[in-house]
Amino acid sequence: MTETAQRRIRVGIDTGGTFTDVVALDEVTGEMVTTKTPSTPSNPADGFINGMAKVLEQMGASGEDITAVSHGTTVATNKLLEGKVEALGFITTEGYEFILEIARQAVPDGYGNSYFWVKPPRIVPADFVKTVGGRLDFHGNEIRPFDAEGARQVARWFKDQGITTIGVCFLHAYAEDAHELAMRAILAEEHPEAVVSISSEVLREYREYERSMTTLVDAAVKPNVSRYVKNIHDRLDDFTRASATQSGGDTGGAAPRGIPFYVMKSNGGVLSADEVVHQPITTVLSGPAAGALGAALIAQRAGFGKVLTCDGGGTSTDVSVVLDGEPTLTTEGTVGAYPSKIPMIDVVTVGAGGGSIAWITPEGTLKVGPQSAGADPGPLCYAKGGTEPTITDAHVVLGRIPPHLLGGEIPLDVDAARAGIEALAGKLGLDFERCATGILEISAWNQANALRQVSVKRGLDVRDFMLTTFGGSGSLLSCRLVDILDLAGVVVPPNPGNVSAFGLLTVDVKNDYVQTAVARQSTLDYAAIEHTFAALTERAQAALDKEGFAHETHQYVRTVDLRYFGQAYEVRVHAPEGTVDESYAAGVAAAFHDEHRTLYGYDFRDDPTQEVEWVNLRVSGIGPITRPTIREIASSDGAPELTERAQKKSTRPVCFDADQGYVDSPVYWRPDLRAGDSFSGPAIVEEFGSTVPVHPGFTVRVDSFGNLVITKEA
Repeated sequence: MTETAQRRIRVGIDTGGTFTDVVALDEVTGEMVTTKTPSTPSNPADGFINGMAKVLEQMGASGEDITAVSHGTTVATNKLLEGKVEALGFITTEGYEFILEIARQAVPDGYGNSYFWVKPPRIVPADFVKTVGGRLDFHGNEIRPFDAEGARQVARWFKDQGITTIGVCFLHAYAEDAHELAMRAILAEEHPEAVVSISSEVLREYREYERSMTTLVDAAVKPNVSRYVKNIHDRLDDFTRASATQSGGDTGGAAPRGIPFYVMKSNGGVLSADEVVHQPITTVLSGPAAGALGAALIAQRAGFGKVLTCDGGGTSTDVSVVLDGEPTLTTEGTVGAYPSKIPMIDVVTVGAGGGSIAWITPEGTLKVGPQSAGADPGPLCYAKGGTEPTITDAHVVLGRIPPHLLGGEIPLDVDAARAGIEALAGKLGLDFERCATGILEISAWNQANALRQVSVKRGLDVRDFMLTTFGGSGSLLSCRLVDILDLAGVVVPPNPGNVSAFGLLTVDVKNDYVQTAVARQSTLDYAAIEHTFAALTERAQAALDKEGFAHETHQYVRTVDLRYFGQAYEVRVHAPEGTVDESYAAGVAAAFHDEHRTLYGYDFRDDPTQEVEWVNLRVSGIGPITRPTIREIASSDGAPELTERAQKKSTRPVCFDADQGYVDSPVYWRPDLRAGDSFSGPAIVEEFGSTVPVHPGFTVRVDSFGNLVITKEA
């Protein structure tokens, strides 16, 4: 057998709005290679395959050497962020047609905001909501039979209206799914071209508004995600077949060797491409989740226990919290204006990426995003037909990024960017530098507000946290974020533009299952809880078996959502393996008291009048993989100053502050830096996939793993 045939290469590919990031790991030698290639929004599969071919060429390998591919995508995220949701239909229980309108009967940020808050548009117009007779109680018992004839009339109405994407959510379907299954069967008969999502398969958990919205979001992204994943999978198979032919193999016209192809989920796991088309909502934070996991592993290895992550891409910026190497999870997440009550890494996404467009409101105010120029046509400096100035244009005209991207592969048209910002400045009555720095200042505050949502609003003191920045544009405003939030400092990993793709190589296969089972602690049916845990575990086991994991490798994690009786929201705690009895339940309740005190500063452990209530039982099935090793870099041997090897390659004028104007700043090429090197701003650190502007008053230290640790001077 040849050496090439013996190679085992695992590839992570993260497709963003502007660039497709690729990391390949040789599982035998531990060699890791990274690269980037422009995304292709008209057909993202082109950028995917281009990235695959590019990284394999760098490694001297072929498609036959690939053992698995993990993919993170922003297809669902961007669709929801930009509000580009096509016509949806909604079918619910008779009498509940206004569930989306009523929602939670609450105004965000309290009723003091009532005068200013504008209710966002419904995901489904009232005209496209239809009801069907039939009723279940919360135990799943039938109160009124399902109205099959009424269901057929509804199905025919949607067919006549040409609405082909439909969500179904009947009252208490989490307890019994018979009526929803009957509705789906009738839709299949009467309206076979319809794409349908039913709540009992999307989210088997109570709270009708959140369950309805989650089901509708699943339906909204299902056509796009299904087409996208199938296209990528087909192209990957074609790529493998072509590689086998070029290397002298003969497939004889047979199907290519099946490469395991996984798609990143929002919960911090991956799922096979064949299954993800049935659970598209699980990918709504696909790319951001991978980035958070990659940053968590890097920060933990570097010795930082409290970290905020900031993943800046071309369309959006995603932020999250990492505690002791683990990103925090939530089931109260939203993407744009849409709540999604599935388990997901607690990521807040804002439309503030490199391609976010600067524009003027009718009142004459400067705004930035959430509209994005993306990769095509892209910012003005891409010279591909863009007509409006973006964040990237502001950075390039101020000298904060070089007049090219990807180490010179993509030249930038600085003059076009300057002309666009000058035109915008003229409309605002500002000078050029104030307009450009104003665009970046607005972007920085947008990112800072997102960071506050995942930290300060969760009761965390941001002054204790380091900020880990990554993504192509994630580090460009890092120093300004330290100033705004008074953070401890910044950690910029090596190859920050590829951290999300790296995170894809650290991810286990993970499936989450939930069942609502509301009961007070004093009246728990231990046998029923045991039975529910067993049923959820059986579903998790079947999924892992289907993914090809041996039984002995399966891992199962139990959790329970609890609250004090009368509370509206729950706290999730770990539930150990073992027989469910009085002692077991008492241990889970004790963990709840502890967690409640940690989160809110108090508990009712010693108050017998405040009873604990169990709400949801959960099981996660995990199929573990081998994680890559983060290696140390060469040392500068303790030299107090940068050696000749790492001296500045050039200088260029950079504007960090409109009042101060341009200052000559040294430019360092990051691959030349060694552990122990240090320098102060103003400076620019460049590498293949990203740039780090170091503002005056900040110091940079290179740690043993090649991270840039940036802190304010005393």
